Amino acid sequence: MMVIGVDTHKRSYSFAALDAGTGELRSSETVTATSAGHRQLLGWAGELGEERVWAIEDCRHVSGKLERFLLARGERAVRVPPHLMAGRRRGLRQAGKSDPIDALAVARAALEEGVQTLPGATLDGPAREIKLLLDHREDLIGERTRIQNRLRWLLHDRWPELEIPKASLDHISRLDDLQRRLADCEPDADVRVMHSQINRLRELTRETKALEQELSVLVATQQPRLLAVPGIATLTAARLIAEIAGIERFKSSAKLARLAGIAPIPASSGNSNRVRLHRGGNRQLNAAVYRVAITQMRMHPPATAYIARKLSEGKSKREAIRCLKRHLIRTIYNEMTLTANELNTPALT
Repeated sequence: MMVIGVDTHKRSYSFAALDAGTGELRSSETVTATSAGHRQLLGWAGELGEERVWAIEDCRHVSGKLERFLLARGERAVRVPPHLMAGRRRGLRQAGKSDPIDALAVARAALEEGVQTLPGATLDGPAREIKLLLDHREDLIGERTRIQNRLRWLLHDRWPELEIPKASLDHISRLDDLQRRLADCEPDADVRVMHSQINRLRELTRETKALEQELSVLVATQQPRLLAVPGIATLTAARLIAEIAGIERFKSSAKLARLAGIAPIPASSGNSNRVRLHRGGNRQLNAAVYRVAITQMRMHPPATAYIARKLSEGKSKREAIRCLKRHLIRTIYNEMTLTANELNTPALT
């Protein structure tokens, strides 16, 4: 079997084919990231033999198009997490850095890790749609925050005595009040700028609310069980679905915990037996689980009691929260797996 390492870029793809049995480099190729390049790479791969697997470094924005092309033609592809590549290139016998060298490093990382253990690439589905909408909403929120900050300074410059409570500029009613106040002023430059900013804030607020409603429908369709977990609302559930990108990729909650950077890393040596904090993994996923943990600590009695018990055992508050996050990952995995099984079970007729 051939393991083909892939280094993807916006305008080109580089490939390195290794013999899975010997680890010998059999061939390498670089093609353009176009339809013609796609046809060229299949012709090149066909000369290597029929049994092959594509190991693609998991950079979705530039590797997604290639993944979809390969999967649509019946090819097998796995995703190599970027954190596995740390230090791999420096360990190669060949000095320097280039796209073919990087492709070779990806292939060797896949072989060393084990192709069977790497998550398989799948055609994009609802998780990608949720991620696109969620990322777009966060971009709009960021733009709205920047405009709000500029508006606050202009309002303070004109009316230093005016008090604007936190988060009040998120509401249309507050924007309407400011608009009426500005209507009584002379149309100076700062007044015209503030009128424009308020109009833009209205648009952004409506867009973000519409996106949240759309996400609510998608989440309720794809993972309704997540919404029943205390501390998980629409946006948090959407982030979990988007970053996990298919719960069927994981054989156990431990593997999901490793992806999220929640599973501790062994750090034992000799008579010392301990673990240390994992600072890697998917930080967006880690942050989502952290938000759930903090919410449950405040509002969910079982979680509050669990934290109190851990503190009584001598753990610090941070350590207790990490323990709670590990329990939450198990709950999230179980709920998402149950939903996935229900969706894949044919209805009785």
